[in-house]
Amino acid sequence: MKKNNELVRALTLRDAVGVGLGAIIGAGIFVVTGIAAGVSGPSFIIALIIAGTIAAFNGLSSAQLAAIYPHSGGTYEYGYRLLTPSFGFSAGWMFLISKLSAAGFVAIGFGSYFHQLLPVASPQIISVVAVIFLTIVNYFGIKKVGILNLVIVAFTLLSLLYLIFSGVTAMEVTNFKPFAPFGVSGIAEASALLFFAFTGYARIATLGEEIYEPKKTIPRAIIITILLAIVLYAAVSVIAIGVVGAKRMADSQSPLQVVAVALTTPAIKPIITIGASTAMLGVLLSQILGISRMMLAMGRRNDLPPVFQTVHSRYRVPHLGIIITGFIILLITVTGSFEFIVRAASFTILLYYSITNIAALRQPRKDQIYGRAIPVLGFIGCIIMSVSLPIEVILVGIGLLIAGFVLRLIFHSIWK
Repeated sequence: MKKNNELVRALTLRDAVGVGLGAIIGAGIFVVTGIAAGVSGPSFIIALIIAGTIAAFNGLSSAQLAAIYPHSGGTYEYGYRLLTPSFGFSAGWMFLISKLSAAGFVAIGFGSYFHQLLPVASPQIISVVAVIFLTIVNYFGIKKVGILNLVIVAFTLLSLLYLIFSGVTAMEVTNFKPFAPFGVSGIAEASALLFFAFTGYARIATLGEEIYEPKKTIPRAIIITILLAIVLYAAVSVIAIGVVGAKRMADSQSPLQVVAVALTTPAIKPIITIGASTAMLGVLLSQILGISRMMLAMGRRNDLPPVFQTVHSRYRVPHLGIIITGFIILLITVTGSFEFIVRAASFTILLYYSITNIAALRQPRKDQIYGRAIPVLGFIGCIIMSVSLPIEVILVGIGLLIAGFVLRLIFHSIWK
């Protein structure tokens, strides 16, 4: 008999990997690769490997924690159990801030891409319909979300594989010269940008209560997801530079579409547009999934109103969290505001992963599957990237964290 606020384990290894890939393969590969090319030139491929390696360190820390604490909330839960309530709350609040703001702009991106395929309505209306549809899917059970996510990820992967095979014969060696026009500093900056393209794997740990055999499945899913993402991102990036060069990628907000236009393979442009659309849709689906589970975990400890811990008696999902998540994303989608929060998301997510690594270091030695070196390296990577951010971004992030603690104080005073 399920408790009133207990979720159901329905996700397999395949589903968990699908959720991770759906969260990673989105704006990162379709947008951020162009920005990274602008700051480091063709050497952003090196930056990509560095970012992926640091993400792997963080991912292994998440994996060893999730194996022991397979509960909703991910690092929020680890912070509470292994560090202090303040660390735990900081992780949960930063997760909500970064993912809610990112979800709204991903929804806007989906509307823009899909409108290019089928201009049946304005991009904003398409975005709104997508948010409502995915909110409804999330409401009716985790298994349905898992199935839809696998379909979405399959379309995205097939489109990117088509781009890779189409571009192999169209590459030119001269497009890789000069390889590092902005030196080491350009590579370092590109690494910081590209790191955020890999952070979706945390969604797997956040769903710890809904995965079969979590102690075995979650670490495997995180490792498989990161490895596949690194290989895919590297292959696409090499092809993109080889076909059009770093400058043309940097000059466009849709660098992979620039690559598609330069190729002569049949239907390559609409296929890449479809891939971009499904990629955005997959990220949005996983955002609603992860945010609502974080709200559930925080509601259980009164860090958010306890109503968020309510689980639907039939569908076994945090339905109120799903509805509120969908509503907030709709607000951001319609108004297009909160841009300052989006800029601060880079700082907030680095804080989240820093706490993950600290929690992994505090685990008992017998539970440290990958030893102490991995979380140490992950923590150092997060710190180096965080100090490379503009000071105004850091200050906004700190301000948002302070606002969160004020709200937490209010919630705790009301619901003792």
